[in-house]
Amino acid sequence: MPDMTKVTIYTDGACSGNPGPGGWGAILMASGHKRELSGGEPNTTNNRMELMAVIRSLQLLTRPCEVDLYSDSAYVVNAFNENWIEGWQRKGWVNSAKHPVANKDLWLELIEQCNIHKVNFIKVKGHADNEFNNRCDELAVAESQKFSKG
Repeated sequence: MPDMTKVTIYTDGACSGNPGPGGWGAILMASGHKRELSGGEPNTTNNRMELMAVIRSLQLLTRPCEVDLYSDSAYVVNAFNENWIEGWQRKGWVNSAKHPVANKDLWLELIEQCNIHKVNFIKVKGHADNEFNNRCDELAVAESQKFSKG
């Protein structure tokens, strides 16, 4: 297999109220280039925005890549690093509380992206001293505020 391009991605999601207006932000870095992207929805949840940031970032990649993905979302990172995804699939998308897994549609999209790319999920502390995580938060909050203002 040819060498895969190495990509670093930082993501974050934000929501004003939960549910409420939400936004997501991401920074992709590869081969000396950096690109910011963001988006939002008028009525969503923080977890959906965290997932959207990751999904949209991975969808932007034009070929299979080796990705170090940094997120302050334990929800996203632990789903992969603690094997929650495998458990949910094995149990028919029911969580440990015997309830349907929330955001199944987005998890399925993310799994599809993870089948294309080799993704290493890395947890970072939110609202701390990481410039890239902080910038993603700024992007996400700005997107959510677009909907708050009407």
